[in-house]
Amino acid sequence: MMRFDYRGRTRQGDLVSGTLDAASAEAAALQLQNQAIVPVAITEAKAAGKSININQLFGPPKVGADDLVMFCRQMRALTRAGIPIIQAIGGLTDISKSVTLKAALSDVAVRLATGSTLANSLANHGKIFNSMFVSLIHVGENTGRLDDAFSKLIGHIELERETRNRITQAMRYPIGVMSAMVIAMFIVNLFVIPQFAKVFKKVGAELPLPTRVLVATSEFTVAYWWLILGVLIGSVMGFMHYINTPDGRLWWDRVKMRLPIVGGVFQRVALSRFARTFAMTYESGVPILQALAIVAPSVGNQYIAQNIDSIRRGVERGDSLARTATAAGIFSDLVLQMIAVGEETGSLDKLLHDVADFYDEEVDYDLKRLADAIEPIILVFMGILVLVLALGIFLPMWELGSAMKR
Repeated sequence: MMRFDYRGRTRQGDLVSGTLDAASAEAAALQLQNQAIVPVAITEAKAAGKSININQLFGPPKVGADDLVMFCRQMRALTRAGIPIIQAIGGLTDISKSVTLKAALSDVAVRLATGSTLANSLANHGKIFNSMFVSLIHVGENTGRLDDAFSKLIGHIELERETRNRITQAMRYPIGVMSAMVIAMFIVNLFVIPQFAKVFKKVGAELPLPTRVLVATSEFTVAYWWLILGVLIGSVMGFMHYINTPDGRLWWDRVKMRLPIVGGVFQRVALSRFARTFAMTYESGVPILQALAIVAPSVGNQYIAQNIDSIRRGVERGDSLARTATAAGIFSDLVLQMIAVGEETGSLDKLLHDVADFYDEEVDYDLKRLADAIEPIILVFMGILVLVLALGIFLPMWELGSAMKR
């Protein structure tokens, strides 16, 4: 968002001036027109001094699922009430709390004022409105049922948000415990073991192997803690950078589904997302080839998206959806049977919703037993750490006590 100084006249001819925030000068002019002010001059406001723009350093804040759901709910209510689209977008621009969404809607309002359709205007902001969002809006505009398109988007976004929240809640406990253990070990190596090492050195007795390993590890940690910290931070940053590349994203999405315990959850979440999104776009009237092309980037897994693209190419060659889905090798036999029946009976969208419900039930079951499956592993790992610490610290103390008695 930029700040503009403006001068204009009201309907009564009075001269007014002030400042406002808008994405561009055209958006500022449109805001003034909505306020019944005829703009005379609009200039970009000059900053009083140099300041650091947080958005330039870290990029603009992302539009969350709550903001999108609220936008869709408001647009559904306004379109049902018969409010013109350009007026509805202009009103939502003024009341939106998200800075990024406000700037995008301001630009959409300008494009609508120049004769562009709502779908084409939203398509220029792909980071906020993905291809599925734009396609459903396009179908709603062409069929005159824009409110139904927003209703489907509300249900879809809310399901996505609920799934993410369930996964986050299930992973919170193991991640928290493992993080606490790593921090505790780091503190023990830095502050606790060096104190015992001083006592052992004064005695001059030969230390057992576990104690020598602990002391050597502690000395290395104390001497090169900056190197350990740098390697950890560099590794995390390098990993994050790699998985944000196309090849890295494909590799990580493939490996993620093969992880023990949690790999199946990631796979079923992506397949559920595919089935529900595909059913929603297909029942809205989108052709099957275009629906597959739209759904592939929205599943959130590049490996599965690659398989969906192979399904699209097979259908494009004239094969049936069931046959190409079988060749992809990512669906279970039960799901393949449901797809085949849906294709033969013409009720593919309904059966795809059933497929999505089937995968959602599987995900719920997996998430419920996730904590039960991870907890024994954490307990075993904690037990090994405690055993190593106990052997390394208490064995020499016992030997010193025996020596003193002798």
